[in-house]
Amino acid sequence: MTNDKKYFNVRIEFDKDKLDKTIFDAIEKGIPGYSCSVESNNLTVANQNPEFLEVLNGALVNNCDGSILAKILAWIHHEPIDRYIGADIFIKYIKMKKFKQFFLGNTEEVLEGLRKNLSKIDPKIAGYRFETLPFRKVDEFDYEGIAKMINDDNPDIIWVSLGAPKQEMFMARLKPYLNRGVMFGYGAIFNFNAGVGGVKRAPKWMLALRLEWLHRALEQPKKNIPRYWNFIKTLPRMIKEERRKVKMEQMSVKA
Repeated sequence: MTNDKKYFNVRIEFDKDKLDKTIFDAIEKGIPGYSCSVESNNLTVANQNPEFLEVLNGALVNNCDGSILAKILAWIHHEPIDRYIGADIFIKYIKMKKFKQFFLGNTEEVLEGLRKNLSKIDPKIAGYRFETLPFRKVDEFDYEGIAKMINDDNPDIIWVSLGAPKQEMFMARLKPYLNRGVMFGYGAIFNFNAGVGGVKRAPKWMLALRLEWLHRALEQPKKNIPRYWNFIKTLPRMIKEERRKVKMEQMSVKA
């Protein structure tokens, strides 16, 4: 069973083994679904947009992709919880060399670089499908056509790179047309591993200090600084509501 407990109104699984097992069980049983990487941006959007909140909570399982977010929730809930970064999950599953995978979205240049670099880890990846998508609004995609392309290939995992919150909405709309396979909306992870373009993952020393958020803010300030500011503005309200919820749960247990 996955964790149905909600943090800031969103289902998040902090137990890494349980998260992996949920994914692996769905693949083994042929259950189509999707997994979201919850970080400050899409968490903020979810707490402002009920439709998007429903999308996140409709996932098979969600990971926490932010060290600051994990620390705040650990403080509120008094639980020893920590992040499980999407970039780490991606490489972990690639290195397992056991899943047939499909790579969807981003640009031809990034996809070609991604194919080249991932094939060095697992040579089978050279023969997997890497497909771009046309640039359009989330309601305008040909979901039946995209699903047919994926179903014909019959992958275990479908990695989706459209950027949040678009990729999460996309996966929710695509799911009903899939026969099987688990989708992951991991955005910039294609760029991190392609070796081309200007979007890079933070250096190891910043990762060790849990400063990846700062690297991303400095790397793409026009995109990420407004997102972080929106999170900061929304955070006091979310903390107040979350602490009230925890207090009520504690009172209920005592009663």
